Amino acid sequence: MKNKFKCIICWILIPIIILSMGIYLKKSSLPDVVFLKENQELKSNHFIKINRQFLFNKKYKYDEQVVDVSFLGVLPLKSVSVKPIPDMKVYPGGTPVGVKLNTKGVLVVAFCDIETTKGINISPSAEGGIQVGDTITKLNNTVINNSEELINELNTNKGKKISVTLERNDKTIEKSIKPIKDKKDNRYKIGLWVRDSTSGVGTLTFYDKNSNRFGALGHPITDVDTGTILKIDKGEILESSIVSVRKGQKGNPGELRGIFINEDNNIGKVDKNTICGIYGNGDKKLVGKEFNKPMKIALRNEIKEGSAQILTTIDGDKPQLYDIKIEKLLVQDTPGPKSMVIRITDPKLLSKTGGIVQGMSGSPIIQDNKIVGAVTHVLINKPEVGYGIYIEWMLQDAGILTNH
Repeated sequence: MKNKFKCIICWILIPIIILSMGIYLKKSSLPDVVFLKENQELKSNHFIKINRQFLFNKKYKYDEQVVDVSFLGVLPLKSVSVKPIPDMKVYPGGTPVGVKLNTKGVLVVAFCDIETTKGINISPSAEGGIQVGDTITKLNNTVINNSEELINELNTNKGKKISVTLERNDKTIEKSIKPIKDKKDNRYKIGLWVRDSTSGVGTLTFYDKNSNRFGALGHPITDVDTGTILKIDKGEILESSIVSVRKGQKGNPGELRGIFINEDNNIGKVDKNTICGIYGNGDKKLVGKEFNKPMKIALRNEIKEGSAQILTTIDGDKPQLYDIKIEKLLVQDTPGPKSMVIRITDPKLLSKTGGIVQGMSGSPIIQDNKIVGAVTHVLINKPEVGYGIYIEWMLQDAGILTNH
């Protein structure tokens, strides 16, 4: 009798648990903001119901609206903002760019011990609670912009306890550290290795002439040692040329090797380094010579799985179109660089690079003559397969969608 009762309870609970999980997954997959173009309609489906339908048309133009979303029209899930945008166009990139960034403050990348006159090896910073990945912004309320200023401030302090202001996980923290004198060079130190700049080569994704904003890479620039997203003080992009390619192989990603051209004349100023790429202001020098016509962009709901192309450069500075396949569109409720799974299918590109290689990040993904995203990552063990980001996320981080 007890076993029969348990079976009945199980048969009741299992559907409830499955339904609850389904509702949770549906809710977690809903975005906070939905953009609509002219003549696009936001409407309910079999499972997700909205309290009213929208058709954005210039004749009935409306400001941002909020809709309530429910499961099967019964269980409320969340409220979603609906923002109308014009059918906008941007210039496609595909050209290589050199990137130079200076960090905000200095980034802690490692600790080092200090040999004192007493023969003791010690790192005051490690003992004082500083962590690898922290960004030091001030010493005794003096703003620190680079490693040289850090060294000068430490030696000016003459071994007294010093107040260290640092940023960790978007929080400002204060630490008190006592520098000690290194007997090797008689300088005061706190036992740190720091980094204040970085540089490399990537690919331009787009340029918008209305706002003069550009976007590149499609993923953040991170510190090579700590994996921390670099907080930038200033940066610039430069003309670049691809001089060689290291072909990608299973377990060993390939690389585009490039050189900077005209380092004294930048073609854009970088002011943002986000999870979705780098952004800044530029001018018409960012419009390509070959692909010099603006292209429409596609929002998430316009993209489909199937054939597409990427615009990228593997030799010199002239981009070309290569065939790919969008194998899967991933559900994202928040911006991120892994929005879709893509596969290189173009025989010429595969023979030259083996697939997706480092330096190709930011290459525009084009489908039905619209920019739908950008290349971001490669799968280490499948160099012909990787990820792309929705162009919508990049336009949001650039501040363009809200500007039109």
